[in-house]
Amino acid sequence: MNGTKYANAVGAVRAMENTLLSKSDIEQMINARSKAEISSISASKSGTSKPDDLNDVWAMLMEYAPDCKELEILLYRNDFHNLKAVLKAIISNRAPEHYYISPSNVGLKELTDAINTKDASGLPEYMRKTASEAYELVTRTLDGQLSDSLIDRASLEAMQKSAAHSGSEFMQKYAQLITACADIKTAYRCCLLGKSAQFMENAVCGSPELEKDALIKASLAGTEQLFSHLETTAYSDGAAFLKESAAKFEKWCDDVLMELAESARMLAFGSEPLAAYFIAKEAEIKNLRILSVCKEFGADKETITERMRKLYV
Repeated sequence: MNGTKYANAVGAVRAMENTLLSKSDIEQMINARSKAEISSISASKSGTSKPDDLNDVWAMLMEYAPDCKELEILLYRNDFHNLKAVLKAIISNRAPEHYYISPSNVGLKELTDAINTKDASGLPEYMRKTASEAYELVTRTLDGQLSDSLIDRASLEAMQKSAAHSGSEFMQKYAQLITACADIKTAYRCCLLGKSAQFMENAVCGSPELEKDALIKASLAGTEQLFSHLETTAYSDGAAFLKESAAKFEKWCDDVLMELAESARMLAFGSEPLAAYFIAKEAEIKNLRILSVCKEFGADKETITERMRKLYV
């Protein structure tokens, strides 16, 4: 599809970028003495009392680019999280609304009906098979962790497949980066917990820059072998942070994702600037939540600053 079709949407996003928090805004929040002061700074910049609501951002993108299918890939993780939520709710006899994340491509009723009726035909193609397999697995084994691993891997596979089909180089890089970071975290946890090769086969997805079998083999040999393997890949910088702590690796992943978003910032056409803005808003919301938690637990300014994610503006 001709990228110029999204020129109006890109123009709207350019205007919205002015409402994103800047480095000076974050510094003011770090120095703020109360949550009320933080909220005031955030609201005054964003122009809304709900600066942490991605639903409004998604609604704006869909208003300007309703037929931009590649943007839906940004919500795949929410879709598959909600599948896990519905399965857990049904098994534990709880209301799935408590676990549901929005925005999403798939409504809660659609997911609930698909599981309750054991008919996934009404779900998007990218998650039909997974919904059926996960339901069968969790009801047969009552192993929620095994079912979650299957769903998480399927989410990453679906992202990569849809991104490749879209033809968007940006979305392909996005999907591969999300997958690799998730696989590294999974492999590291499996190392620490002594998980089996069979479990890892079910949990690890694999991507062009991080081959599945090699990652599993290294992980089964222990953390040192895992780090050595990662040092030979495109994720060697991340491995250095993972050696220090999982939290530092998580921050590195977020910052690399923001660097990818920045690469699309100056494009005048196409879906890339729209996706980049959504990613930027996600990062901003994460920063606000980290800031809130740090303030609540009395972290000093230096600690809070170290934990802040890279900004888009």
